[in-house]
Amino acid sequence: MIVHIRLSDDAATLHDVLIERDIALPDGRTLHLYDTGTSGDADELAVFWHHGTPNVGTPPAPLYAAASRLGVRWVSMDRPGYGGSTPLRGRDVASVAGDVGSAVDALGIDTFAVYGHSGGGPHAIACGALLRDRVLGVVSVSGPAPYDPDLSWLAGMAAGPAAGLRAAIEGRAAKERFEANAGFDPTSFTTADYLALKGPWTWFDEVVGPAVAAGPGGLIDDDLAYVAPWGFDPADVRAPLLLVHGGDDRMVPCAHSHWLAERCPAAELWTEPDDGHLSVLRRAEDALSWLVDRARP
Repeated sequence: MIVHIRLSDDAATLHDVLIERDIALPDGRTLHLYDTGTSGDADELAVFWHHGTPNVGTPPAPLYAAASRLGVRWVSMDRPGYGGSTPLRGRDVASVAGDVGSAVDALGIDTFAVYGHSGGGPHAIACGALLRDRVLGVVSVSGPAPYDPDLSWLAGMAAGPAAGLRAAIEGRAAKERFEANAGFDPTSFTTADYLALKGPWTWFDEVVGPAVAAGPGGLIDDDLAYVAPWGFDPADVRAPLLLVHGGDDRMVPCAHSHWLAERCPAAELWTEPDDGHLSVLRRAEDALSWLVDRARP
C-alpha cells in the first residue's frame, strides 16, 4: 500500500489533510483511493464520492465545509483508467460495486452513503442496487439513465456530447476514432454553467486536466459502459435515493432523471428548471444534507 498525504487548499477543520493511497485488488489491478480521514466521532458518516466523466476521483472541495459541519467523511477513488487506477477494459457500470467494496474494506468502513455527479450518478446507483446491505443512501446529480431507445436517450443533448455517445453506441473502434479528434463543444454548457465555473466549482479545473493527461482511455471506457447494459436494475435500490437535475441540462437532459424516478420506488426527484449540468450543483449542499438526514440512524 502506498500512502500520500497532502494539504487541501479548501480545507475545513475535518479536512485539513487528504489521504491518498493505492490498494492492490485480487485481479492484480491497482485502485487509487482518497480519504479525508476520520474525526473519531461515532456519528460520522462516510460518503463515497463518484466522479464524473472525465474527472479523477478527488472528493468535491466545494462541499468540504458543509461536510465538516454535517460530520461527513469523504472517501472516493479514481475509476479504472483514470489517475492512479489501472484500466479495466470492457468494464460495465455494475463493476464499480466490487471496486467500491474493496475500497471501503481497505479503509475499515462497514456502511456508507454514495453521492455521484454526472457520470458518477450511474455508479452511485449501482452501489445502491448491488451493495444494498452496506449503502445507506444514494444521491445522483445530473446523471444519465440506462441506454434505452424508448427514452429517446440522445434527445436534447448538445451536438458534441450526442456525437460522442453516438460513437460509443457504434462500438469501441468508432469511439476511439471519435476521441482521437474530438474537442469540447461550448454549447454543452449554459450561461449558468459557465458562471458556476467562475465560482466554487472552478474546482473542476483540478479534476478534469489530470483525468485526460494520459489520454482519453477512461472517458472511452465510461461512455461505452453507459450505452451498454449496466449489469443491474436501478429499481433494485432500496436505500433512499435522491435524483437532482437541471431542466436546461445540455449534457445529460433532465428526462434521464425523470425516467429513473418513474422506475425506482425509493427515488425522490428535485428539478431546477433554469439550471444546466453544472449550475444545478448550487443544490449540492442541500443534497448532502438530505443524504445525511436519511443515512444517519
